[in-house]
Amino acid sequence: MSAPSVRPQDTPLSGGWRPRTWLGLALVLAGAGLVVLHWVEVMRQELLVRQAFFAGLLAAGATAAGTLPALFSRRLAGRLLDGVLGFGAGVMLAASIFSLIVPALDVLAEQGAGNWHAAGTVALAVLLGGAVMLVLERCVPHEHFIKGSDGVGSERLKRGWLFVLAIALHNIPEGMAIGAAFTGGDGVAASALATGIAIQDIPEGFVVAMALLALGYRRRFALTVGMLSGLVEPVMAMLGASVLVGSPLLLPWGLALSAGAMLFVISHELIPESHRQGHELWATNGLMLGFVLMMLLDTALG
Repeated sequence: MSAPSVRPQDTPLSGGWRPRTWLGLALVLAGAGLVVLHWVEVMRQELLVRQAFFAGLLAAGATAAGTLPALFSRRLAGRLLDGVLGFGAGVMLAASIFSLIVPALDVLAEQGAGNWHAAGTVALAVLLGGAVMLVLERCVPHEHFIKGSDGVGSERLKRGWLFVLAIALHNIPEGMAIGAAFTGGDGVAASALATGIAIQDIPEGFVVAMALLALGYRRRFALTVGMLSGLVEPVMAMLGASVLVGSPLLLPWGLALSAGAMLFVISHELIPESHRQGHELWATNGLMLGFVLMMLLDTALG
């Protein structure tokens, strides 16, 4: 019996990729290219978008710098990890209040909104930001530092990449917050917010690199991934600023939505993770220190 004939259109290309796959990839790349060109044009025309992007780069650079001590370290003590996670939670908590929620209320007041209107709008936006992060957390596979893997399809990915996705999720609200803050009109307060996020990104980069080393990855790979993990922040800062710039009606929504996303990460990720190993006092002290530092930065400079 002769072998069944194979139609040319059914024959896969090299690597098993069909023409439709190549076409889909080309369309995705073309779309990404158009988005990048649009952002470049927006950055060229809008000073605030450029400022937000470079502030996000500062935070990404702080993450990269934080990975360098991993060159000389072999393991991360549990108490130190919990203290670092608590510190990050404290910075983000203060930033969500003083740098995002309070300015959102002020913007609405300047726009003529009454007390209940302003408070209700901010409350709704905060809940919406938390809901967005909840959907992303459920849909994107990722790895918690201590709890383990989570999200749809997490069992099909290596743990190292699950950590990368977890940090990406963590950095989304931080980048959004930077972008929203720079479009709020107070450059000093926005710079204070970016500085506080950059400060807490330094130990975060170290934690990411050490977590990958603990999983058995090579030191070069762990440091590279740790350095690259912060690149989500300038992208989200630029995206958030480009959407909000020139849209005063959207500005309080963007500020409060970023605050809600950060609050979700604090309560759902950072605080529970910092308490799983029994070092609650270290985590609490770290949270208090981070909160006070960010509050001082925001209120003193802003």
